[in-house]
Amino acid sequence: MDTKSIIDSALDLTPAERLLIIEALSKSLSEPNLEIDKFWKDEVERRYTSYLEGKSKTIPYSEITQSPFRKHLFFKNDFST
Repeated sequence: MDTKSIIDSALDLTPAERLLIIEALSKSLSEPNLEIDKFWKDEVERRYTSYLEGKSKTIPYSEITQSPFRKHLFFKNDFST
């Protein structure tokens, strides 16, 4: 069954039945993806190790907040930009 057929069939359901389908699909999108989680865990560990070993260039917060690109950044409790 192709996507269009599934949608057409779903539209023939009652509102309550469609709501059940929406809830099930929404829940399926909220489930963790272990492959993505592992990728980000590995990436965070790689970046942290690089930082600890002095291999990463860091930028002081004060320099970032004075950047000409500041208006494109969002700072906590700073809604003036």
